[in-house]
Amino acid sequence: MNKEEKHDLVLALSEQMKEYGNFYITDTSDLTVAKINDIRRKCFDSDIKMQVAKNSLIKKAMEAADGDYTEIYDVLKGSSSILFSKSATAPAKLIKQLRKQGDKPVLKAAYIDSAIFIGDNQIDALIKLKSKEQLIGEVIGLLQSPAKNVVSALQSGGNTIAGLVKTLQERG
Repeated sequence: MNKEEKHDLVLALSEQMKEYGNFYITDTSDLTVAKINDIRRKCFDSDIKMQVAKNSLIKKAMEAADGDYTEIYDVLKGSSSILFSKSATAPAKLIKQLRKQGDKPVLKAAYIDSAIFIGDNQIDALIKLKSKEQLIGEVIGLLQSPAKNVVSALQSGGNTIAGLVKTLQERG
C-alpha cells in the first residue's frame, strides 16, 4: 500500500467515524479466510460495515476525526477490524452471536455516541444499551402519564368545578 492509498484509507475511516457515530474495534486475528468472509456476510446482513486496517492507520483516522478517542489508543495492538453501524447495539449482538461458534471476534473497544467502552467484558452492557429514540420515548411516556391521569380524572368528574374540586380532594 503506497502513501496515497494509506492517506485515502485514513480519510475514509475518519469520514465513517463521523458519519456512523458508532464503531467497534475487534480482534479477528488467527481466523481463516472462510471465517472472515462469513463474518463479513453476517455484517452485511445486519447493516454493519466491516473494515480491516492497520492500527497506525486507525489511530490516524481517529486523530483526523473530531472526537476524543485517546482511551482507545491503548487497545490498538495486534490485528484489528472496525465495525461501523448506525445502531449502537447491532455489532455487539453480532459479536455475541459469532462467539457461540468460536472465541473470536474479541471486542477491544467500542465508541458509542461519545461514550467509550473498553474490553470484551463490555459486550453484555453494549447489547442492553438503548437508542436515543428509545430513551426519548420513555421520557415522553413518563411525562405524559401524570397529565393523562389529570385529564382522566377531570373527565370522570363531569368537567365541572365541583368535579375538579372533588377529584383534587380525592388525590390529595
